[in-house]
Amino acid sequence: MEQSQSKPDSVSSRFFRSWVAPAAGQVLESYEFDPGELGEDEVEVAVRHCGICHSDLSIINNEWGMSRYPVVPGHEAVGHIVALGRHVSGLHIGQRVGVGWSASSCMHCRACLSGDLHLCASMIPTIIGHHGAFADRVRASWQWVIPLPDGLDMAEAGPLLCGGVTVFSPLLTYNISPTSRIGVVGIGGLGHMALQFAAAWGCEVVALTSNESKTKEAMLLGAHRVVSSADTTAVAALAGYFDLLLVTVNVSLDWPAMIATLAPKGRMHIVGAVMRPVPVAAFSLIMAQRSISGSPVGNPVTMSTMLEFAARHNIMPQTEHFPMRKVNDALAHLRAGKVRYRIVLDADFT
Repeated sequence: MEQSQSKPDSVSSRFFRSWVAPAAGQVLESYEFDPGELGEDEVEVAVRHCGICHSDLSIINNEWGMSRYPVVPGHEAVGHIVALGRHVSGLHIGQRVGVGWSASSCMHCRACLSGDLHLCASMIPTIIGHHGAFADRVRASWQWVIPLPDGLDMAEAGPLLCGGVTVFSPLLTYNISPTSRIGVVGIGGLGHMALQFAAAWGCEVVALTSNESKTKEAMLLGAHRVVSSADTTAVAALAGYFDLLLVTVNVSLDWPAMIATLAPKGRMHIVGAVMRPVPVAAFSLIMAQRSISGSPVGNPVTMSTMLEFAARHNIMPQTEHFPMRKVNDALAHLRAGKVRYRIVLDADFT
């Protein structure tokens, strides 16, 4: 069993350096904190890169009403293990790993014992009541520290740990076949990875976007064709077409039109944080036995499977890099909607 004292230069750091939001909507400030003693089941990771997810922005601004300040954002972290709690096995100092949305789960509830750790009612998110990875180091329980496959570029892999698994998980959960027809609504941070995964899965993939400037990129990312989601006639022509319609946007849509695109037994699956209710006419589901569902990220096994699949098929997010000291510039770039398609912060504390 590995011990945190196994190397003199690989022990838990007394103070972590980070970037913190002191209150809702505030710019991030440089912040040092004492993380306390390393827990027996915890792993400490020296952060090399950390993606910025729109969820980070939502937590910084308390859009979901669950933020706890001061907030150290960042939940798409990659780096190397530098310390291990005394009960941790199966991981080793120096190993390349990632930490995503979840930092710990209880490991004794029905969800955890069934393998659905991401659905644990006591799950602690990496950035809610826990210091995240806009920092030189981050900690998480060993179950949520995911080894990176060989050949996966650490500098680019961060967004896979949240956005990537979010769009990959439905393919596994609902046993999507390679002959399925998949629609991806929204070609942004989530959608551009969904196109790649669905295409590599073997599916027929249609991108639905209101931004015609993304047509060429969507085709290069794996879409077999692109349909304007703002064109009611074009959307109506897709009636009864999709086995899976993956909604990656966080805005309200013409929901009756979207549901109408589903084939018999088709599913509209929502992974974008749409804040307004989704109105549904019962008969639009009943008569064709359609379903509407949603999901968060995925359990650790799904995360590992996703990373292996990404490495095998050379699936990577398209990224823009900022040094972590420019985090406020990066967040402003995200707010302005100018990112194509994910931002990665490069840790530069030294």
